[in-house]
Amino acid sequence: MSDPEVPQPERPKDVNDVVDSANAGLDAAAAAGAGVPGAPANTADETPAVTTSPAVDPDLAAFEAAENEHPGTFATPELNDPKYLDDDTTTTASSWNSDADATAVYTPPAAYGSSALAGSAYSSADDTETRIVPSEPAAAEPVVAPTQQQQPIFVQAPEPPRERGNRGTAGGIGLLATLAFAILYLGATLGLGAFAGDVTTENIGEAALAPLTTWGFWVPVVVFFLGFWLLGAFINRGRWGLWVVFGIIVGLIAYGGHILGALFEAPFWLLTAREGNDLVGAQLFHPLAIAAFVFARELTIWFGAWVARSGARKTELNAEAQREYERTLEAGPTLSR
Repeated sequence: MSDPEVPQPERPKDVNDVVDSANAGLDAAAAAGAGVPGAPANTADETPAVTTSPAVDPDLAAFEAAENEHPGTFATPELNDPKYLDDDTTTTASSWNSDADATAVYTPPAAYGSSALAGSAYSSADDTETRIVPSEPAAAEPVVAPTQQQQPIFVQAPEPPRERGNRGTAGGIGLLATLAFAILYLGATLGLGAFAGDVTTENIGEAALAPLTTWGFWVPVVVFFLGFWLLGAFINRGRWGLWVVFGIIVGLIAYGGHILGALFEAPFWLLTAREGNDLVGAQLFHPLAIAAFVFARELTIWFGAWVARSGARKTELNAEAQREYERTLEAGPTLSR
């Protein structure tokens, strides 16, 4: 339990007055106590007698006199009030009467400056209801969902289209042109033999097979093929007009092939320089040399038209492939589902 509320005592104005009053009270108490006989002390074997009138302590009487003159200086009035004393006050007083020499209990005065506010501040008897207030919820941090790192997808870039050439086609068509040149050149050889009377209906078979085993026949044929294919590789996918203009070169090559074939037929490594010059001079205006030039020239023009048509077709295919490639680049990479 908390102490009873103590009123703030009034502080005395002069300490000397308090001391003088205390001394006067002590003198009065001593004078009063001189006329009161003390009670005999009880022994251990005797039963303590219960007295009805308590003995007066001189010191206590002096303090009470000083307290009455200056209340609140030495002790708290409420502590001396009988209503605040316990029920065993009578018993305590009886115990004082049983021992005449017992020392009076000293009650310390209340500390100066104590107040009811200070007592109530430290008092535990507080009727105020204790309220438990929930703490303010802390602001929840935003939960950031972990971003799933996407794996890079590598897409192969489209390759630019390869241009389709026409050189292989020119070589294949050149073989057909060479076959036609060989037939015409053999026919010209047989015709010149028949005009000279060396080829008749009786020996036409032998006369037709005889040139097939000579250098003079195969050298111009092979040279014509090489000339045609080289011109086709140069023109490639060019127009037919290029074959018409440059076909004369293939004719000159075939013409030189006829003279070279005559030298291989001689053979030239067994001839002297004079004999070689005479042989070349004799073949310059030979009918077969002129026939080789004409045949090669005409075959290059007509078979060259075939090659030029194939080249034009491949040019269109190349252009279409290039346009498709550009459209693919503009559309960008796409994932196939």
